[in-house]
Amino acid sequence: MKIIDIYIIKKFLGTFFYAISLLIIIVIIFDISENIDRFISNHAPLHAIVFDYYLNFIPYFINLFIYLFTFISVIFFTSKMASDTEIIAILSSGVSFWRLLKPYLIASIFLGILSFYLGNFLIPRTNHTRRIFKDTYMEKLAKDRNRDLHVQIEPGVFVYVESFDSKKKIGRKFSLEKFDGQRLMSKIMADKLTWDKRNKKWKITSWYKREIDTASNQMKLSHGKEMDTTMNLKPGDLYSVKRDYEEMNFWELNNYIAREKEKGSISYKKYEVEKYKRIAGPVAILILTFIGVALSSRKVRGGIGMHLGVGLGLTFSYILLMQLSTVFSTMGNLPPSLGAWIPNIIYAGIGVYLLLKAPK
Repeated sequence: MKIIDIYIIKKFLGTFFYAISLLIIIVIIFDISENIDRFISNHAPLHAIVFDYYLNFIPYFINLFIYLFTFISVIFFTSKMASDTEIIAILSSGVSFWRLLKPYLIASIFLGILSFYLGNFLIPRTNHTRRIFKDTYMEKLAKDRNRDLHVQIEPGVFVYVESFDSKKKIGRKFSLEKFDGQRLMSKIMADKLTWDKRNKKWKITSWYKREIDTASNQMKLSHGKEMDTTMNLKPGDLYSVKRDYEEMNFWELNNYIAREKEKGSISYKKYEVEKYKRIAGPVAILILTFIGVALSSRKVRGGIGMHLGVGLGLTFSYILLMQLSTVFSTMGNLPPSLGAWIPNIIYAGIGVYLLLKAPK
């Protein structure tokens, strides 16, 4: 790398980390003022507030706004270079506009890798501690579903539970049905379903089993007081945990999606959207970086203010489009992969157009 590359990379990363550090301090102050009543009323220890909640809050917040602040940082320091005629001097010295993009590419790749690591590996670990604190002292993240729970645990295998207590891990009025096509092959009914945490198995109490012999087409009945059973059902399938994918790393998220698809469940869609967003997000950093360079490398009468205004408008429109495509993917028929990548595809086209029109 040449001196000019190091100069631009330092300005890029320095502006980014300085700006996001200031915002983190402001957000933490506002968050404390908003939640201090909860902390006091729930007797949250100071050590837990600082180290379990706010220290683990920082990586989450950085990754949440990394696209916005990458864009703002690029526009801010590049616009200042343009207003100080540094860009004109660099281009006049024989450096091509495309060569000028090299340090921007290096810095944006670094931030993209950082975002990928944060979103897929570090934040799921920090979120685990942060969410335990939140569930204990702020709001209950686990909520029991109403009544009459129907879950498909495998193709042709269905579980019914009248009610389930997420704290005690006990269900009432349990049944397990196995079908071959439209034909019922077996059915187990029990008054009580209990999760054995030590052995990772379910225990059913006061059970009755009905099986149909396909050869003789006769029914076999059996019953008992207690029986241990292993099935593709976890306690978490019977109650909802708010945004539980926040605690899953990249591999855990993939495994969860694969398990849900094997069950024939459609609840995996929001998890698949989250998976593709974690991949598309780092790529968005590169796209927004080059859009920022193309917008702010021209010296205009409005200066930094003009560039920042246009840049912020584009950034917020990107975030809005991302939210809309996410909703259509989760609730509608838009494929999750397409929903996560639509904003990148559209803004990549905008970036290419702006780069071709940029002064060279």
